[in-house]
Amino acid sequence: MLIDLHSHTTASDGQLTPSELVNRAENRQVNVLAITDHDSVDGLQEAHDLIKEKDFKLTLINGIEVTTNWLNHEIHVVGVNIDPNNAHLLALIELQKEKRETRAIEMGNRLAKANIEGVYEGAKALAGKGAITRAHFARYLVETGVAPTFQKVFDKYLSRGNTGYVPHNWVDLEQAIEAIHEAGGQAVLAHPNHYKLSNKWMRRLFTEFKEAGGDAMEVAMGQQSPQVRLQLAMWSKEYDLLASQGSDFHFVGRWRDLGKALHLPEIAKPLWHDWAIIEQLAIEQLKKSEEKE
Repeated sequence: MLIDLHSHTTASDGQLTPSELVNRAENRQVNVLAITDHDSVDGLQEAHDLIKEKDFKLTLINGIEVTTNWLNHEIHVVGVNIDPNNAHLLALIELQKEKRETRAIEMGNRLAKANIEGVYEGAKALAGKGAITRAHFARYLVETGVAPTFQKVFDKYLSRGNTGYVPHNWVDLEQAIEAIHEAGGQAVLAHPNHYKLSNKWMRRLFTEFKEAGGDAMEVAMGQQSPQVRLQLAMWSKEYDLLASQGSDFHFVGRWRDLGKALHLPEIAKPLWHDWAIIEQLAIEQLKKSEEKE
C-alpha cells in the first residue's frame, strides 16, 4: 500500500494546483495522500471535489503543516486527519497568515535596500491566493536571474545573517500541537533531519515535542539514506512517537515524487496502525489479490 502523508499545492508553496496534485497521485497509484500545505487548508476542498467527480480510488487525508518557533529554530509540525473547519485551527491559521505577511513585507524592504527591487511583489504574485513563503521569494529571484538556483538564493540572500533574512515569529510547538488536537488530528514532527541539529539538540527536540503532546515523527522520506531512515526509526521508538512517512512533495523533480521510495523500517510503529480506513483498504487489496489467484 502506497501512503504519502506530506505534500504541498499552490495553496502554499507547491507548484501544482490541488487538482493537479490529486491527478498525479492517482496516476502514480498512491493509495492514501495527505495534503499538508503550510499554515493553510485552502486546497483541501478542491482536491476532495475532484476525487468525487472523477471517482478516484485515492483516499485523501485532510492535513496541514504548521510553522513553529522552538528555541529560535523554525520547526514544522504536520497535522493529519484534521477537521479543516475547526474554529481553533482556523484562528491559528489567521494568526500565521498575519505573521507571514508582515515578515514577507520586511523581507521585500530589506532586499530593496540592497537594490533588489520588486521582490515582495514578485513573490506575492507567484503565491497568488496561497500562503506566501520564502520559497516564493527564492523562485522569483531565480526566475529574474538574481541567482541561479534556490540553494544559491538561500545561501546568499534568505538565510540567517544575509540581506533578505527576517527573524521568524511563529507560534510555538505547544500552540501548534494544541490546535491540531483541537481539530481532531494527530501532530507529526516533520523531517527532523532537515533542521541540521546536533544529536544533543535533536534529542531535546524529541523530548520537548513529546512532552508538548506530539504524536509522531516523520521517519521515511524519498531522498534519504537507509542509515538516516533507520536512525529516525530507532529514535521514534525510543521517544515513544509513532512513525510517519511523506515525500514533502512540492513539484515534479528527478529525485522526489509522490509516493516515491516511502516505506518504514520494521521496528517503527506506523502512525496509521489503528486507522480504520487503512484496515479497509488492506482488506480490499487482499480480496483483489485472492481474486487474481
